[in-house]
Amino acid sequence: MFAVIKTGGKQHKVSAGDVLAIEKISGDKGDSVVFEEVLMVAGDDGIRVGTPLLEGARVVAEVIAQAKAAKIVV
Repeated sequence: MFAVIKTGGKQHKVSAGDVLAIEKISGDKGDSVVFEEVLMVAGDDGIRVGTPLLEGARVVAEVIAQAKAAKIVV
């Protein structure tokens, strides 16, 4: 089973156990984050596509790190 979610102006294909690097979201390490903007869900029972979002669908994830890029001095 996988889903396509929208976050930070981008779309990501996610499934159970995936680790993603996405734009900064609120939350500390270990917090749960709920993505309500689900565009598509595919599984054993078929494919459901939203117009543009699926009603009642959500993806729950856990924040494993909040990282920053190295500073650049110009």
